[in-house]
Amino acid sequence: MAQETEAAADVRKVACGACTLAQLCLPVGIDEAGLTLLDHAIRRHRPIRRRSLLFQAGQPFRSLYAVRSGSVKTFLPAADGGERITGFRLPGELLGLDAIHSGRHPCAARALESTSVCELPFERFESLCGDVPTLLRRMLRIMSQEILQEEGLLAQISNRSGEQRLVAFLLNLSARFRRRGFSAREFNLSMSRADIGNYLGLAKETVSRLFARLQAEGLIQVAGRQVRLLDELGLHRRLAGD
Repeated sequence: MAQETEAAADVRKVACGACTLAQLCLPVGIDEAGLTLLDHAIRRHRPIRRRSLLFQAGQPFRSLYAVRSGSVKTFLPAADGGERITGFRLPGELLGLDAIHSGRHPCAARALESTSVCELPFERFESLCGDVPTLLRRMLRIMSQEILQEEGLLAQISNRSGEQRLVAFLLNLSARFRRRGFSAREFNLSMSRADIGNYLGLAKETVSRLFARLQAEGLIQVAGRQVRLLDELGLHRRLAGD
């Protein structure tokens, strides 16, 4: 086994209270004693390589995961060997919530880039909820927030043109990056054009053409996977159909 890098070791040492994502993740509102218990329960892994699976569809559910750095896509494997992408997870967002009911992961999760996650075994989480009551309330808030976020995006792309779907997707990413303290106007797309098209129900070529059109109209600037929103108000107007 290769020796662990200093960077990977540093990732594993950072406690919840000192994490830059603490205000987005489970630690919000938990006192120092509760944070200590949470720290002892969480497993911090070395970074997952790009394209590596975090878990597979149908795999028994044992843990919740929080993205610490990088990004992850969730997808349903198709019978023809392809996939149907169901979402993208950014730093501070949780994975595995949809498996709590059935006890098995309905979707697979794959790292889009080198990605670090924190793993919280669900049995330990259930035990901790008895000792740290605020932990359960925080989990319910996170679940509610994720449902609202996904419902909002679905409402924006349902029965819309391809261009409006892409605009809604970019504005959704912008808002999520803003919440994390990152730039909301300029960001890197860790997902490919094919992944974006898969998620939005568009062909890869259509996505590329729409990016080019939005850039030609001065709404965005694109350089490979780097996107800059030049006219956010104009994008909102385009989404509204103006």
